[in-house]
Amino acid sequence: MLENIQNTVDQVASGVVREQANKTDEGNFPRAGIDALGKAGVLGLLSSKDVGGQGGGMRDVTMAVERIARECASTAMVVTMHFSGVAVLEQFAPREVRQAVAKGEHLSTLALSEAGSRSHFWAPLSTAEKKNDVVVLNAKKSFSTAASNATAYVWSSKPVAAEGLSTLWLVPAKTPGVRVPSPFNGLGLRGNDSAPIVAENAQIPEAARLGKDGQGMSIMLEIVLPFFNVMSTAVSVGLMETATARTVAHVTQTSFEHANSKIADLPTIRAYVARMRLKTDMARALLLDTLDAVEKGRPDAVLRVLESKAGAAEAASDVLDLAMRVCGGAAFRKDVGVERLFRDARASTVMSPTTDLLYEFIGKAACGMELFA
Repeated sequence: MLENIQNTVDQVASGVVREQANKTDEGNFPRAGIDALGKAGVLGLLSSKDVGGQGGGMRDVTMAVERIARECASTAMVVTMHFSGVAVLEQFAPREVRQAVAKGEHLSTLALSEAGSRSHFWAPLSTAEKKNDVVVLNAKKSFSTAASNATAYVWSSKPVAAEGLSTLWLVPAKTPGVRVPSPFNGLGLRGNDSAPIVAENAQIPEAARLGKDGQGMSIMLEIVLPFFNVMSTAVSVGLMETATARTVAHVTQTSFEHANSKIADLPTIRAYVARMRLKTDMARALLLDTLDAVEKGRPDAVLRVLESKAGAAEAASDVLDLAMRVCGGAAFRKDVGVERLFRDARASTVMSPTTDLLYEFIGKAACGMELFA
């Protein structure tokens, strides 16, 4: 069944996702692609079979994201955030919510990042105050993918009463007092609707809490971070695969007519393409080893999860720099197909946890130090 769903992912990705990619890059949310993935059961890939889902795991969703990213990184990032949220919902959300996810009727996302704590996503400044029989939320979230299109947010706040840094909530997007103040208009990933969210005295039931009061940080680090990092790595790998393929197509099909030779006949060009292929294969190898480490519970699993996103993000930037260089002035034209990838590849290095923050964690892990001491 899971093998069949990957075939379905391939069909949707090579169909509607590819067809809509340029339109999505104009700033349009990839609604057609997301709806197609939902109807095909892909958005329920991580949902348990007992609620009608596919019963997949981290490897399944990661491979799905990578395939989608080859066609459209914006769509892949929306799906990445969805599955990162679903990983939490599967553990803590009511059955009816999980069933809706499994049916493709609930698009999830994360609302964790805040301007006040920047890339330290585990330390929200948002508040949650219990008043009578409701919880009142006040927050200024800096970015949330699919902000205007998600069904509900996996939302972080300071604890209501418990010790700890954070508590998580399931907040419906249509909750009164919750609003998206401005649309997204960015350099890359232009269609992923990554926008700020404001909550002003927004009321939710106490039953909307995901996990225990004060448990938010552990849920984010033990569930959200591994899924998000590994799928973000997959997005970078997908971008690199397509960039390499399009660059090869350009240099092997474009000629110096006066010299009766191809661009690929130049040794310097082949060397650049070789570097692109090598960096792509290295990033994929690290991705696959990270999945192996997580699945087997290897002692280096946490280190691999940290390394994978940082390594792939930098590799993707390098590969797309090379793609632009090799394709020359033609690379600035949209028909060659690398300039969109060039812009999209930049996002991962600054998307929390940022590459610089991951280097700090990796350095601490390598030195045997506590990551959050």
